[in-house]
Amino acid sequence: MTPVQIRARLDELARQAEACTACRLHEGRTQAVFADGSPEADIMFIGEGPGFNEDREGLPFVGKAGMLLNRLLSDVGLDRSEVYIANVVKCRPPNNRDPRPDEIEACKHFLVSQLRLVDPAVVMTMGNFSTKLLLKTSVGITRTRGQVYPWWGRVVVPTFHPAAALRSGPTMEATIRADLELAVRTARERLADPDAQAGAPEAPDSYEQLGLFG
Repeated sequence: MTPVQIRARLDELARQAEACTACRLHEGRTQAVFADGSPEADIMFIGEGPGFNEDREGLPFVGKAGMLLNRLLSDVGLDRSEVYIANVVKCRPPNNRDPRPDEIEACKHFLVSQLRLVDPAVVMTMGNFSTKLLLKTSVGITRTRGQVYPWWGRVVVPTFHPAAALRSGPTMEATIRADLELAVRTARERLADPDAQAGAPEAPDSYEQLGLFG
């Protein structure tokens, strides 16, 4: 697909998400929060789900956590417009609880399609929930962060959620910054090596292949 076709398909998916009633999360949403950033990004960020500010503004990672993410991206030479940011679910869970299995199941085709269309060199999971889900692990983010995990012809680099750094302070900010530097360096290395993604599948076809269940 051409970049224009990819953008058009993502726009159509965003409209579908806005109209989606496949799970009960739609009952309490202000609007669906599909994604932000460039469909041509080399790095794709995946969080858990929209919070209060995201639900209100219709964009992922806004408010204080989003401002921190933007600053940390700038620290490593990236602009928010150069990356792609999405969540596991597109509607806000009540009281910011974790998404439930039926809600993830109902929303899964959106994230699978985003991964297939954007086709990033590096996927960066933000926080415990998305990291455990994508890597199919029970190991917490404190132990998984800062490492590179092979994953469907690309790699996953987990890090803390920016909201955690707001609570914990400068030390965790520095940790996220280091993880971002690792993601940027890894993306550049993979893009510079024509063999890095040779023979890789275009994208997983289902969450079972993604490793999110089972």
